[in-house]
Amino acid sequence: PPGAMKDAIRQRAMELGFDDCRFTAAAPPASAEKFQQWLAQKNHGEMTWLERSVEKRSEPQKVLAGAKSIIMLAVSYVTSDECRVTGEGKAAPVPHHASRITHQLSGVIARYARFADYHDALGERLKTLTQFLNQLGGADTRSLWYVDTGPLLERDLAQRAGIGFVGKHTNVISRKLGNWIFLAEILTTLELAPDAPEKNHCGKCLLCISTCPTNAITAPFQLDARKCISYLTIELKGAIPIELRPAIGNRIFGCDDCLAVCPWNKFAREGNLMKPHARDDLRQPDLIELLQLDAAGFKSKFAGTPMWRTKRRGLLRNVCVALGNVGDKSALPALEKAAHDPEPLIAEHAQWAVEQIALRGG
Repeated sequence: PPGAMKDAIRQRAMELGFDDCRFTAAAPPASAEKFQQWLAQKNHGEMTWLERSVEKRSEPQKVLAGAKSIIMLAVSYVTSDECRVTGEGKAAPVPHHASRITHQLSGVIARYARFADYHDALGERLKTLTQFLNQLGGADTRSLWYVDTGPLLERDLAQRAGIGFVGKHTNVISRKLGNWIFLAEILTTLELAPDAPEKNHCGKCLLCISTCPTNAITAPFQLDARKCISYLTIELKGAIPIELRPAIGNRIFGCDDCLAVCPWNKFAREGNLMKPHARDDLRQPDLIELLQLDAAGFKSKFAGTPMWRTKRRGLLRNVCVALGNVGDKSALPALEKAAHDPEPLIAEHAQWAVEQIALRGG
């Protein structure tokens, strides 16, 4: 029967730990033109690789010649203790103000980064699923998998496959998983019937827009990455603009605010695939301890996690901003030492932080 191969692929995906598996054609995404306009307006900031891959992102055939189908996959990264729901049936928002536990000055790391690197965890399973797919399709089948690294407009493909819909915050929201999800995809030369696309279910809700600390969501479905805290703390390689530093609060890697307030999170459920990779030490890391990491200490703590991407200079820059926002005089010795760090980026942000604490009479 026509659906038997899809059923077999979906079943194997679930056995491997994926939380959803849906199918779409390898046709150009409808949003290709909007994406090009977004780039033309320089909303992508310093993420120049997006410009370099613009043709491929607009045409999956340029990624895998002869591709007929795209298998879209979702993995939940919410943990059981985060599936808290308020009495009103809305997901409990994660506060973005400074969190102090027993006088500890702690930083906030985006939920997805409180694990070993998802590229490795998902990649291993995708490789297995792709081998299964090629065996199923026969000798001539060619397939290519990606986790967040391929030149594809994967959020739009996820909506077309029915995984979820692109919310006003520009992230994918699944009606059965909420928006704490990783996406992955397999392009294949196998012809598989597409699933029905998902419609938008944001309604009149504007919570994600009103919650954004830096007003980076400039209108529904419009993101200026240059203001986004995830961009500022991860993608931006140089100095964080001084006028945006106070809004960063104690976030040191990414920001979840627009995701955390989404009412669809009431359906969030723990996924099994990422569970063994959780890093509890990244839940409320001590900012002063982090500021004292040398190159070897940074490598030892963060190699094999998404946070490795910022390198020591980027993370300690972020830690200095956080201490400038929430620190008190207990942070001054570490900051004063960091103000003489051989890395100028760290030194400049540390000096700024010292001045901020002084202004508060810290």
